[in-house]
Amino acid sequence: MNGDRVKRVLCGMRELGVTDFLLMDPLSILYLTGQDVRPMERFFALCLRGGGRPILFANRLFGLKEDPDLEVVLHSDGDPVMALVTERLHRGNVGKLGVDKGMPARFLLSLLERWAPEDLIVASPAVDLARGVKDAEERERMAASSRVNDQAMGRFKGLVHEGVTEAEVARQLLDIYLELGAEGFSFSPLVAFGANAADPHHAPDGTILKEGDCVLFDVGCRKDGYCSDMTRTFFWRSASEHHRQVYETVRRAQETAEAGVRPGVRLCDIDALARDVITAAGYGPNFTHRLGHFIGLETHEYGDVSPADCRMTEPGMIFSIEPGIYLKDDIGVRIEDLVLVTEEGCERLNRYSKELEVLR
Repeated sequence: MNGDRVKRVLCGMRELGVTDFLLMDPLSILYLTGQDVRPMERFFALCLRGGGRPILFANRLFGLKEDPDLEVVLHSDGDPVMALVTERLHRGNVGKLGVDKGMPARFLLSLLERWAPEDLIVASPAVDLARGVKDAEERERMAASSRVNDQAMGRFKGLVHEGVTEAEVARQLLDIYLELGAEGFSFSPLVAFGANAADPHHAPDGTILKEGDCVLFDVGCRKDGYCSDMTRTFFWRSASEHHRQVYETVRRAQETAEAGVRPGVRLCDIDALARDVITAAGYGPNFTHRLGHFIGLETHEYGDVSPADCRMTEPGMIFSIEPGIYLKDDIGVRIEDLVLVTEEGCERLNRYSKELEVLR
């Protein structure tokens, strides 16, 4: 168990009025216990209690590490799992029981047969908010993952050549990540040429590169369990004045937003810094998504940098800054870094250049 992380979640539970929290997200359980289990359809849950040791409910098939700070309750396929769980919970004289936002209906409905609905509350914010503020170990792992991503980006642009397709480039990315020491992708890579980049979630296809195309890479890897994410937009052989203007607008918006990141700033106000630059240049309707997302054990974690999130930043938060301009049938430009909020301001985790680069 990671005692400091557990204490932070218990504090969040108290703020929610929750006595016990039945947590089922495997990555959150890994975050708190170090137990790395992929349960698939089987029941796997950690019960955090305001008093007493946490209880880990696990199938006998799962390989668990010894931990004296955990009470482990094992079950087998076919056992009445929720009856077993509620029996243990009743022993703790639970008042409000917190449940996981992602709890499958097959388990939640069974729990509701034994527990009054008014005594249940979604308690996931207690762990989501804790995960949103990285401790020293997590910060170093995130920085290491981004260092690999920087190295990889330098290799990826070398895959671009006359006659290549998006899909052909994308198929070569994993091998480069593995050579550089990553464990794999943190998400399926996005490679887009020319007008395809105007679709922010375009999947690589058979589009052939042509002169004057933008070349967008939105890529990330996983290293030591933690994710990286970065976007760079290049040009093949030439870039028109119009395309240069679009690119420099996005870069100015991105750098303006990064310069505004420091503790005590509202996330929505950081979004506004970039959005205002793009709007002033006449491309406001063409910036169609939030400015950024939180990241860690998952590529997209709870919380975002958007007009809808008014929380204050605090040291240890890590999120993306990724404005974009998308012009249908013409071009898409996005530039993305990950930033760590520090005591004084912010640290950019990506070092790869953002200067406009024409590949030849």
